[in-house]
Amino acid sequence: EDILRILRGLGFSTYEGPEIETDWHNFTALNFPPDHPARDMQDTFFLKDAPTEAPPVLRTHTSPGQIRIMQEQPPPIRVAVPGRVYRNEAISYKSFCLFHQVELLYVDEGVTMAQLKQVLYSLARALFGDDVTLRFRPSYFPFTEPSAEVDVWWEDEEAEDDGQWMEILGCGMVHPNVFDAVGVNTEQYTGYAVGMGVERMAMLRHGINDIRTFYENDVRFLDQF
Repeated sequence: EDILRILRGLGFSTYEGPEIETDWHNFTALNFPPDHPARDMQDTFFLKDAPTEAPPVLRTHTSPGQIRIMQEQPPPIRVAVPGRVYRNEAISYKSFCLFHQVELLYVDEGVTMAQLKQVLYSLARALFGDDVTLRFRPSYFPFTEPSAEVDVWWEDEEAEDDGQWMEILGCGMVHPNVFDAVGVNTEQYTGYAVGMGVERMAMLRHGINDIRTFYENDVRFLDQF
């Protein structure tokens, strides 16, 4: 709620998409061809016995929401897409098979990477304070180009070392192939997209050192929120 409140103050409306997605919305329209190696980045939960060659999936990210909103309305678009996502991956203190994301999409004439960085700094300062330290690293996502990952310096009071970088989001400029999939004119419009992990944001903000704590149903923990 705090994230969405801050984003509303930055001009973003809210859009919610379905948790069960088509293969086209979750992968193909986001520039994942059927045999693209980038599909291996996310182990996916497919629906069993679906009567199609490309069975529906439990969405692996909230990015399909950007496809749906661009299908429904023309630019300019400035929207946040919150929701649960699912990945069949190894569970650890910072990874879980179920978690929450917030997707950002801004499409208009003349949108730049500098505007993207400005929004992310504004969000981070509102959540973590003015002295927050961010690190932008070049990365790769099929649906953005150029792409980056953003880390926050995290000081764990229970750890012996001074701290560590924790990845909180991926971002970048919307890939032209994504615009082509939904009929947005790439000669006229540009845009940026962001996908952030809500639990990792909460871990940083409240000093929680294990993401699994959110799902253990310990009343002593839950009552603090």
